[in-house]
Amino acid sequence: MNYLVELHFQYRSFAWLFLGLLLIAALFVYILYWKKKTGERIGDPSMVNKMIRYYSANKFLVKFILIGIAFSMGVLAVMNPRKTGGTDKTQRKGIDMAIALDVSKSMLATDMAPSRLDRARQLIQKLMESMPDDRIALILFAGKAYMQMPLTADHGAASLFVTSASPDAVPQQGTVIADALEMSARVFDPAEKKFKSILLISDGEDHDPDAVRKAIELSEQGIMINTVGIGSVEGSTIPDPVTGEPKKDASGTVVISKLNEEELKSISEKTNGVYVRLATTDAAVAALKAQLAQIDRKAYGDVSLMNFTSYYTWLAMAMLLFLLLESLVTENRRQEADRKKRIAA
Repeated sequence: MNYLVELHFQYRSFAWLFLGLLLIAALFVYILYWKKKTGERIGDPSMVNKMIRYYSANKFLVKFILIGIAFSMGVLAVMNPRKTGGTDKTQRKGIDMAIALDVSKSMLATDMAPSRLDRARQLIQKLMESMPDDRIALILFAGKAYMQMPLTADHGAASLFVTSASPDAVPQQGTVIADALEMSARVFDPAEKKFKSILLISDGEDHDPDAVRKAIELSEQGIMINTVGIGSVEGSTIPDPVTGEPKKDASGTVVISKLNEEELKSISEKTNGVYVRLATTDAAVAALKAQLAQIDRKAYGDVSLMNFTSYYTWLAMAMLLFLLLESLVTENRRQEADRKKRIAA
């Protein structure tokens, strides 16, 4: 199928920067007002007229117009207009899935060897291998949620992000599942009412009272949330990554991290999803695949491998050119006046 050659902006969200033109216009009006008030303070009109006899109001206006055009060129460059090369677009048929991975320090517990986090990484890698036609996004969370990777069909790049996921990526500790779900939902097209799924992987250790409420809200947007529980109900110590010793609380008691299954089950049940307690990776992947198979697939164009012609450089050069022209235009019309005198003579 031929992909229509079309011009579009890669970063349309930066269009708000055009509001800066209003600031430039306001500055122009303010300078005119300031010049008028300065002349009035001098008092003597004949003296003022003599002082500004070589001043060109038209050139002053031209300078601001050039600045406005240069600013507009800069904004367009930031938005990066581009067009496709006109080649065939790869067609895929799949779903969009956001993976929310808990990277809190409790995920370093070793009740699942070598650690909960390592087993979670293995699960994600194997799941992606079984979903070649689906787009994946990655969100990391602990005490705060961060978008690590937007939706992409480039599973090679996704694999690199998954491999590097660690507690160091989120300095604020805790387990804010509601924030993770909210951040995950942002990767989807709000106009779509299906084809969307969130995979939440966590030990659910810290109870988040807003998590179930957020899950219900997202289910109304057509988002299925599947959850995977990592860890054991009996719990395990958390090794300190620096000393290797078990983590202790402020009173010196060894911390035991336990899997909170009830919260994870509630989240999946409210969104027609499935809860899977990770025992073996293959069994978990099979259960998740069976659940995801219930979601309708959509055909979409994978543009990750397409070549684009970008006009960023040309617009940046145009911006610099207009700024150069502005610097060459002076508000002085002495040369014009001298030329008129020579003609009259």
